[in-house]
Amino acid sequence: MKVMYTAEAHIEGEGRKGRGRTTDDRLDVELSVPSGLGGDDGPGTNPEQLFAVGYAACFHGALKKVARESGDSVDGSSIDSTVSLGSADDGLTLAVELEVAIPGKTQEEAQKLVEAAHQVCPYSRATRGNIEVTLTTRNG
Repeated sequence: MKVMYTAEAHIEGEGRKGRGRTTDDRLDVELSVPSGLGGDDGPGTNPEQLFAVGYAACFHGALKKVARESGDSVDGSSIDSTVSLGSADDGLTLAVELEVAIPGKTQEEAQKLVEAAHQVCPYSRATRGNIEVTLTTRNG
């Protein structure tokens, strides 16, 4: 792999309850444990929320890339992401749902672009075969 960018972070505290920041200080967040995981549902964020934002942003970039390469437009597009943490027989696991809105496209056109983005998105590639990822499209 030819490294193009590296993000670095530092976490302190008790894992899911503490503070996290990137070494360049662009991101500095308090971490709290959601009540569904036995926490106090404090004011901080959590790894699932951060993953939801990261995956959606990465996927949106991939969508714009495949659209540009195919001569399509995805102007006004947006992504709603849901990351769920649950238990399985072998421990905790994640599931992701990405709902992609592409105004001005038919359902078939939007689905084709979303499927192409799913093939090139680094987050999709990293999670493929490891967690359940559900993709839905809507045209606006």
